[in-house]
Amino acid sequence: MTQNKTFLIAVLAGVFSLTASAQVKFSAKIANKPTDTIYVKSRGFSQMIVADKKGNFNSTFKVTDGMFKLEVDEQYADLYLTNTTDIQVALDYKDFDNTIKFKGKGANENTFLAAETLKQADQSKMEPMMKAENLDALNVEVAKYKESIFAAMPKDLDAGFVTKYKTDVENGMKGMVQYLASSFELKKLNGTASPSFNFENHKGGLTSLESLKGKYVYIDVWATWCGPCRQEIPFLQKTEEAYHGKNIEFVSISVDVMKDKEKWNKFVTDKNLGGIQLLADKDWKSDFVQGYKINGIPRFILISPEGKIVSADAPRPSSPELVTLLDSLVK
Repeated sequence: MTQNKTFLIAVLAGVFSLTASAQVKFSAKIANKPTDTIYVKSRGFSQMIVADKKGNFNSTFKVTDGMFKLEVDEQYADLYLTNTTDIQVALDYKDFDNTIKFKGKGANENTFLAAETLKQADQSKMEPMMKAENLDALNVEVAKYKESIFAAMPKDLDAGFVTKYKTDVENGMKGMVQYLASSFELKKLNGTASPSFNFENHKGGLTSLESLKGKYVYIDVWATWCGPCRQEIPFLQKTEEAYHGKNIEFVSISVDVMKDKEKWNKFVTDKNLGGIQLLADKDWKSDFVQGYKINGIPRFILISPEGKIVSADAPRPSSPELVTLLDSLVK
């Protein structure tokens, strides 16, 4: 074997060795952590990480480059990971979204994702899309929204991340268009008799829509795994307080599957959720859910004391429009 061939084989072996050993290096320090086990997940992938004796989390693992979720008990954060990522995470569980910080290789991309999570909690940016009266107007507003996101992306982000993130935004907006376009059809339900329900109550027994006749009923269709649903909970609690003692009931209907019933029970108890907490009998396939053509959550519904639909797609608790609507109706 010639010297040149020996050198070439050695180089290729070294490259192969580096490629084979490349993997994510991940560590996390979590103040007020509720658990000693956290997860990094994506579709078809789950990496469990157990706290060490000092209470910190450290792990190395291989991934396919892309988007993941860091799950800490009932909270989560979006992550972008590649096999060259070497990242340190720090956060306080009691103020998860506002305190999460990143250091190391991959910090820029994940800091951007964390900032976007906070921005998405501001529903005012979604209002122009929500108020669109037809599909053409909706598409114009969606294009503006996407452009505002892409224009705000820092220039130093990894090219692979930018491509994947833009693809995710495009796909998310397609889903948003489908969801909002369906609201044009939902308006045709307003003024008609509401589909009924008779679902398990967290406090015991069953509760039906008919048992609430004589009062307005504001319904939140949600699930424990739904991030946007959880973001609305504090606003819903404030709304319940503001209209306490008035002619309105606040009902939350979970579409968690029955195998997650205990998870739902625990979530309602731990979060001290108010109003009437119900679990749909057949999750997405429940007659009530299908009657309202619900294929995305959260969905909010307002029903009159006579059982007629006031709004099949009512304003969210975080929207000032809800107070305007309720003040015009509820005494």
